[in-house]
Amino acid sequence: MGTAKLLGAAGLLGASLIAYGAGYERNAFTLRRLEIPVLSRGASPFRVLHLSDLHMLERQKSKQQWLHELGRLVPDLVVLTGDVLSSDEAGPAVLKALDPLLRRPGIFVPGNNDYFEPVFKSPTRYIYNHNTPPRGAPIDWAGFASQLVDAGWQDLTNVRIDMKVAGRVIDVRGVDDPYLKRDRLADVRGLADPGADLRLGIAHAPEPRIIDAYTTDGVELLLAGHTHGGQVCLPGFGPLVTNCGIDRKRARGLSRYGAGGNEAWLHVSAGIGTSPYAPIRFACRPEATLLTLSAVR
Repeated sequence: MGTAKLLGAAGLLGASLIAYGAGYERNAFTLRRLEIPVLSRGASPFRVLHLSDLHMLERQKSKQQWLHELGRLVPDLVVLTGDVLSSDEAGPAVLKALDPLLRRPGIFVPGNNDYFEPVFKSPTRYIYNHNTPPRGAPIDWAGFASQLVDAGWQDLTNVRIDMKVAGRVIDVRGVDDPYLKRDRLADVRGLADPGADLRLGIAHAPEPRIIDAYTTDGVELLLAGHTHGGQVCLPGFGPLVTNCGIDRKRARGLSRYGAGGNEAWLHVSAGIGTSPYAPIRFACRPEATLLTLSAVR
């Protein structure tokens, strides 16, 4: 085959992959189910729905409908780990989509994209993990967060509390976005409550300094998003980048994480959306995850 034909075939393959990733996979919403043996012996199961990285625009009706249908799961607790909005006008659509889930107990933290509308960025920024200041128009995250609170969810932005859910006491801590260094980690540090039924830590980005601190304090379950699972993955290799300090093998899914002589379960969600300027996924479907917390064996 000549050079021209090779280049043509390569171009056709590339165009086909882009069409698949942008036209199909980014809208192939998937519910994943995982079991985590983290509760004390003899405890009954406790179900947590982990949502992250909605990156919602008002026009994204299919995504909104899929989120709405997750209400059928009736989880014990909903955890939303940031990057919810991609537009200041998207708030009402998100609240409508989440309406069945807002009737359940929920907790949330913001992500780096919840404060400013997205703008185009060079793909090399992700390859080299350049942490540049946001430049888009501001989003009224505070106003949207207050609506979630009014609906009954707990804002865990640099907050640590004990909350009671389905008869369980949960020692839970959360921080503002670590990727933009908006977190006040010192405000939530401290040994986890040994008397709680679950010790939980959440953040938008799974930056090592955050999850190291949580694990060192005795937190048993860590939930984060931000990575999009790499967003573009290679079969047999996995994600090309994580867009944060975590290693590639932890960019998506469940793993054991150790720090300070302790171990925790870490779940990183691949998220539900993408930036409007990078509307493609490959070998990394958009997801929500139903985590069934069970007793240790």
